[in-house]
Amino acid sequence: MSLRETISTDVKNAMKAKETKKRDALRLLMSAFKQIEVDERKELSDDDVIKIIQQQVKRRNDAATQYRDAGRDDLLQIELDEIAFYEVYLPAQMSDEDLTTALQSIIEKVGASTMKDMGKVMGMASKELAGKADGKRINECVKTLLG
Repeated sequence: MSLRETISTDVKNAMKAKETKKRDALRLLMSAFKQIEVDERKELSDDDVIKIIQQQVKRRNDAATQYRDAGRDDLLQIELDEIAFYEVYLPAQMSDEDLTTALQSIIEKVGASTMKDMGKVMGMASKELAGKADGKRINECVKTLLG
C-alpha cells in the first residue's frame, strides 16, 4: 500500500471515529497532493508525497512560530496538532550523532576543508540525507564541522 493510500485510509478511519481535527488535517494534506497532481500533471510517488508532507510541516512550524510570537495560543495549538498528525507519515529523523557521522563522511568524499566548500557538502548532503534530516539541521551541523 502506498503512503498516499495509507493516508486516505486514515482519513476514512478518522471520519468513522469522529476525530474531526485529524480528519480535517489529513484532508488538507490530500488536497495538497491533488493540487500538485493537477498542476504538474503527474502521478505522485511515495518520495513526492514525503516531500509534500515535509513542506506542509515546515509551513505549520513557521505559522506556529508566528502565532507563538503574537500570543495566539488557540491558533498555535491547531498548528501543533496538524504537525503531529503529519509527522506520523514521515521517515524517522536521524539522531544528532548519526547526522554528524554521515556529514563527516560526506565532507571526506567531497574533500571539503573550509567554509568555502560548504556548497559542495550541502549539495551532496541534501541528496543523500533527504527525508532523514531537516535542511536546517544539516546546515547547522556542516557549519559546526567546517567552522
